[in-house]
Formats: sequence, structure tokens, C-alpha cells
Amino acid sequence: MHSEVTPLEPLPLGEDFIQDAHAVAARLRETAPVRFVVLPGGFPVWLVTGHAEARAAMTDPRLSSQGVYDRLERMRLAAAGEDATESRFAPELARNLLNLDPPDHTRLRALVAKVFTTRAVAPLRPRIEAIADELLDAMDAGGTHGTAELLADFAYPLPIRVICELLGIPFADRDRFTGWSHTMVAAATPEEIGAASTRMAAYLGDLVEAKRARPEQDLLSALVHVSQDGERLSRDELIATAVVLLTGGFETTVNLISSGTLALLRHPDQLDLLRAKPELLPNAVEEFLRYETPNNLSSPRYATEPVALGDAVIPEGHFVMVSWLAANRVDRFAEPDRLDITRPTGGHLAFGHGIHYCVGAPLARLEGEIAFGRLLARFPGLALAVEPSALRWRFSTAMHGLESLPLRLR
Repeated sequence: MHSEVTPLEPLPLGEDFIQDAHAVAARLRETAPVRFVVLPGGFPVWLVTGHAEARAAMTDPRLSSQGVYDRLERMRLAAAGEDATESRFAPELARNLLNLDPPDHTRLRALVAKVFTTRAVAPLRPRIEAIADELLDAMDAGGTHGTAELLADFAYPLPIRVICELLGIPFADRDRFTGWSHTMVAAATPEEIGAASTRMAAYLGDLVEAKRARPEQDLLSALVHVSQDGERLSRDELIATAVVLLTGGFETTVNLISSGTLALLRHPDQLDLLRAKPELLPNAVEEFLRYETPNNLSSPRYATEPVALGDAVIPEGHFVMVSWLAANRVDRFAEPDRLDITRPTGGHLAFGHGIHYCVGAPLARLEGEIAFGRLLARFPGLALAVEPSALRWRFSTAMHGLESLPLRLR
């Protein structure tokens, strides 16, 4: 990181923003909790790393989400000297919950919330437990010399199977949509992101039409047919909502399970405490979410007029993103860099803040609680199979997750 820049000269962030995320976030937070930067991948944005500033940004109506991806694509194309009127991002995905302001957001969220509630999620517990046990059986039987790779064997397939069953998406298609999802949240080129979004939109569009013709007992069928005050979701809104639920339904939970496991293995005292007191599981999940936040950055917003935030003034038209990962390591949490599964759970921002708070939070919490409980009970001798320094974080600015996590099971 370079230390000296003029106020409107962006600070370039390199790969250490991904591989040494907490150290970079701490330096940014200490010098300027709202800072104009260029993210890895080349996106210039005002990055918010302070907790109070993050909460303020997410509730300021002058920071708009409406049509943000179209706006972002036009800016990128114009900078490249290309036709700024055509966006590479699939238009069907544009009207999603992350890309709307009230009243459009209010209407769409009300329809989704009718079928995606804590009450709807709670009955899934026995099925999630059965899937977890099945995966752990296979991991136990298939491990080479008592080792396994947590992401491939457990952290990926568990939430993917759950979200597939919940939405009514064929599990056999998982490699296709996880590949598209990875590209869409990676620090990839606009061309790569556009191609992945187009394929995802076409796939989900076909699925929406199939659910319309032959509804089943699943969430996507319910969304196709849900109504409120005579209002229904349009085809494009259904596709956009499905991609948010599908991608959000596994990306966050994969990282929660893998990063939380790593955190426990690197803090044996906390691992021993959790084994001794499994009733701490819900509290521990909240601490994992805070300590190694699965979503690094919020979706982008733009200033509709100059906005004072912290000590910075964000010019009209500039983009703003919040680092949830940075905002969750501030001094409002006692010893914020220490893992403490007994810590009071309130205040972390792992699921966002304000009207865009993650609609899938109850499901992620339930899956996390089951995943850690079942994993630790099955393998009392669980340990890292490599040195921590050998582990790498995925090249994504949006998500904070490991590439792999090799484990010794005994």
C-alpha cells in the first residue's frame, strides 16, 4: 500500500488486500475510515472501513443502489472508449434486491419475505442435519490417510444441496451455477462477469418458466405464484431474485463454515471450550461471522449528490462500498482481533445493515450451527493438515473465503 495520495487520487490496493485482508483493513481504518481507493481488478471506489461510517453509509438515502450495475458498466465501457449505452451485465439480473432503492426495493422485498422467513427456515433443520451427516460419512470413508479437504467435501456441498432443495433447483446442475457465481463475485473482467451473468440468467429463466407451468413444493415455485395487494414478481424480477438467493444462499455459508473451522483450529482454547459447551454453538457462529466475515464488501452504491461521510466528502456520481470485514474488527468489540465465542453477539455487520440486510441470514445461521456441531462431534481429533501459511484466500474482493482447507480427521 502506498501511503501518500492527494484527496481525489485513489490509493491502489494490491493482492495483499485479499491475502492479508485484516492487516490492510486495519491500516486503512486507522489512517482514513473512508478512503478513495482502486480495488484489485481496477474499480475506483470510496471504501468504508469504520463501523460507525458503515452504518451511516448503509442508511443514507443519498447513496443509491438503483441501477448501480448499469451505471458501473457504462462507466467501465466509457473508460475503455467503447459504446457506453450497452451493458455486458445480463439485464434480467439488474432488478435484484441489491440493485434497487425504495419503493421498488420495498415492494420486491415484501414479496420475497413472505416466503423466506425464519419460520420457513426452522423446519429445514432435520433435513440439513441429514445432509451434513451424509457428507461427513462420505468424508470419513473417503479420506486419504485420514485427511480430507473441507471445502470440496463439506463446506461447499452442504449449503449448495440445501439451497438447491429449498429453491427447487436440480443439484446435478451445481457445477454450472457455482462456476457462474464464482465468476460474478470474483475480481474478473467485465467481459467474464457479463458472460457468466448472461448464462446464469438464461438458466434461471428456463427454470422460472418450468415452475410457472408445473409448480412444486419449493421456494422458487412459491415466488412465481406469490402476490401481495395484487402485485406479483415479473419474470425478470423472479430471475434477479433467484440469483441473489442462489448465490447468497451458498457463497456466504461456504466461507462461514471453512473460515470458522480455520479460526477454531488456530485457537485451541476456543475449540476446547466449544466442544465442552456445545450450547455455545449459536454464539460461536455469530463470532465466526464477525471474526472472519464471509462477505468482505457490500454491493456498490453511488452518491446522488455530494455526501459527507466521516472526514471525507464523496463527490456526486462516485461509487461507495463498505468493507464489512474491516468494520467488524473495530474497538467497539473488546479485543477485536481475538476470537471469543462467549463474546456478546450484538453489533456485527456480517449480514449488512439497513434495508439491504441479508434476507437469508436465518438460513446461514442455521446451517452454520448444524455444520460446526456435526463436524466437531464427528471428528474429535480434527487438525490442520498444512501450515496456516500455505493457505490462500480466493481472489475475490466481494467474498472473503479460503481456496481450500486440508484437514487431518484424527
